This record gives sequence, C-alpha cells and structure tokens, in this order.
Amino acid sequence: MKKITAWLCLALMLAMLPLAALADRAYLIDSDSRRITEKELWEWDRESLSFMFNEIFARHGFTFDPGGKFYNWFNNQPWYQNITKVSDQTAYNRTTKLEWDNYHTIKKVIAEMEAVGHPYRKSGNSKLKSWTDFRPAGNWSLTGFEPVTLKSGQKLAVYSAPRADSWRGANGKAMVNTNGSVWAAGWDGNWLQVFYEVNNGGLRVGYVNGSNISGKVKAKDNAAFNQTLYFSREQAAITANCQLTDDPFRNQTIITTLPAGRAVTYLTTAINQNGSVWDYVETTVNGQTVRGYIPSGCLTLPTETLPDIDLSYYGDQ
Repeated sequence: MKKITAWLCLALMLAMLPLAALADRAYLIDSDSRRITEKELWEWDRESLSFMFNEIFARHGFTFDPGGKFYNWFNNQPWYQNITKVSDQTAYNRTTKLEWDNYHTIKKVIAEMEAVGHPYRKSGNSKLKSWTDFRPAGNWSLTGFEPVTLKSGQKLAVYSAPRADSWRGANGKAMVNTNGSVWAAGWDGNWLQVFYEVNNGGLRVGYVNGSNISGKVKAKDNAAFNQTLYFSREQAAITANCQLTDDPFRNQTIITTLPAGRAVTYLTTAINQNGSVWDYVETTVNGQTVRGYIPSGCLTLPTETLPDIDLSYYGDQ
C-alpha cells in the first residue's frame, strides 16, 4: 500500500511539470474565440485536427464513448471535467456561429490532408505540431482509468484480454489482490479492465471476470465500474518492430516483440503519467489472444470517420 501511495504522489508531481519547451495551454486550438486559418492547421498532423474538431463540441459538454481515445483525452482535461455532460444535440445547439465556421474549416483541411497523404500522426524529427506533445494536466495515471473500491480480501485472476483462454501474465498466474489499490476503466462484456501494482514494483493492465467479483460497489464512488468500453476495434498494421507490454507505466515488461508488417486490432490510445503516448492493440501470441500497449509511432492508425452534422436541424449556423 505504501508503494502504490508513493507512486501516486510521484504521478501527481510529474503531472504538474510541463513537458520540455511546451507552454501550458487549455485547448489545442482556441477555436472558440477567433477564426482559425487553413494555413495554421497545416502545421499540425492530421490526427490533431480530429481532436480539434471534437474539442469544439467538448467545450459544450459533448459526451464521448468510454474507452475511446477522445474519451481518454478529454476526461483528463480539467476544463472538461468541470462541464456537465450533455447529449450530442444539446452540445451542437450550444455551439456558436464562430465555432461552426471553424468546424467547417477543420473538416475542409482534413479532407485535403487525406487527399495528399499528409502525416496522420507525426513521427521522428518531424516539425509538425501534434496533440501528442501536450499531455493532460492535473492528477492522473493512465488516461481512461479511475480508482475503484472493491470488497477487500479478494484475489482475482487477471487476463490480458476479456476471455479466460487469453494470455496471462506472471507465467499464467496473474492475480490482483483487492486489499491494494485497483484502478478500472470499464467493462468489455462481462470483463472489467483494471490496472494494479505487481510484486516486482511494476503495474499491470488486464481484465477480471465480473462473475468472480463479490460484494457491492457504490456507483457514485466508482464511475468506471458502471460504464461500458467502446473500443475502435479497427484493423491496423505494425510499421516498425516494437515491444508489446501490459505495463505502460514503470517497467514496460515485454510480452512479445511485434514485427513490422504484423496485422493487429487497434483498440484505443492512452497516455501514461509521464506523458508518453501508447496505442492499445489486440493480437495473438502462440495462438493465444493478447492485449497490450505499444509506443506511439509503431502503428499505421486507422482514420476516424468524423460525423456529418445536419446543421439545418440545429438552427441557422
């Protein structure tokens, strides 16, 4: 318990420190207060524009699906945490004329970027700006996870994927003790995605079968325990040899090495307490399903489909 408490304190300290050479900023782009230009948008990678697009509506309380990368990002932004979450329609109705104009500009540039193959996410020594340069501020751990209080005295089997025949850490014996701190993101079917501290000082992300969890959980104190995860589940490809881990926090213990060209299922993107970006994927190891994290830059990411909004329905914008 002392170890995990110390780690959380360190996470808080790290979260308060800005990344090198980056100024603090509330938004990726101030599309609520000025007319943004196409020229400045071209200075960013294409993925960042999808965040800017959603940022317009997030400011008005748009509710994102748990588990998705936009949920992970915005729910760790202090300004978003203080907003009452509303329906899509309500968020759209609150959007200003200026923001709708900027919405059109962002969508136009995204389409043009796609047509010419503009980088989706910057890599290497690229001078492009990217959302990956700006981590959430405040006290957080791995984006998308929250503390959850489970009945003490339980030792629950943990698997890397939401199925009992999936790969399991600790030589097939991975367990979480509910006497210690447990963090959760939500449910994938009947499986709760959690992370917790392991004996070697590292941390592990995995799944616990809900049928094995005993005791009542208070909904108001454990939001993550009461939400379903909506992962992308898109096919993607590994672009450079990279290591798969279930510990994107400390030890980055290797599950396996994924070779370039390997097909995987992309699930979501998260950021750890140090500000590092990780893509969460599903693949197989020796015939067993396994989920884990790979560092940003190892994956050809699927492009999001941005919604087409019938503006006439939401007023004269």
